[in-house]
This record gives sequence, structure tokens and C-alpha cells, in this order.
Amino acid sequence: MRDFKKFEVWQLSHQITLKIYTSTKTFPKEEIFGLTSQIRRSFASIGYNISEGSGRNSDKEFANFINIALGSSNEAENQLILAKDLEYINESDYRDLFEELTVLKKKLVSLWNKLRQN
Repeated sequence: MRDFKKFEVWQLSHQITLKIYTSTKTFPKEEIFGLTSQIRRSFASIGYNISEGSGRNSDKEFANFINIALGSSNEAENQLILAKDLEYINESDYRDLFEELTVLKKKLVSLWNKLRQN
């Protein structure tokens, strides 16, 4: 059985999710059930899928969950752009989060490709 906590992609996804939770604390109160909830769930979903997939029996199954995590990362990116455009987060925080998310997405693709080769 794989230990999801040892995967760099999980570690990165966990760290960026913690940052999103901190960043969204200042979102308007009327967004608590809207964008605040959605962006937190999409970022958290990346790590959830990595951890769930790591417990599967085959590389093919794990690759499927990595693919789902990649989809969640695209959803998270869209919500991050929306938060910036609505001026809920500043440009500097946006750039930092976007760069970290881009690195994470590249590493997810790399892991997905590696798992599919097996």
C-alpha cells in the first residue's frame, strides 16, 4: 500500500490548500456559501483524490484518481482567477498561488504519465 503523504504532489496540494483557507478568510461574508466554499473544496479535492487513489490496487486506478485531481486543479485555477477578478485576493497573492498551482499541475501530469506507462 502506498503512503499518500510521501508523494510530493500530495504535499504540495496540502500546502496550497492551507494557503487557500487562509486567503479566503477575508472573502466577503456573503460568499461563505458561494466562492469561498467552492474554492476551498476544489483545492482540497486535489489532495483528496491523490490520497484516495494512492490506496487503490493498481497503477491504472491510481492514474485515474490523479487525472481527477488534475481536473480539480483546473477548477481551482478558474476559481482563483475569479477571486482575483472580483478583487477578493490581491495580485501578489494571486501570482504566488497561481505559480504554486502551475507547479502542482505539471507534477500531476508527470505522475499521471509515469503511472500510465506501467
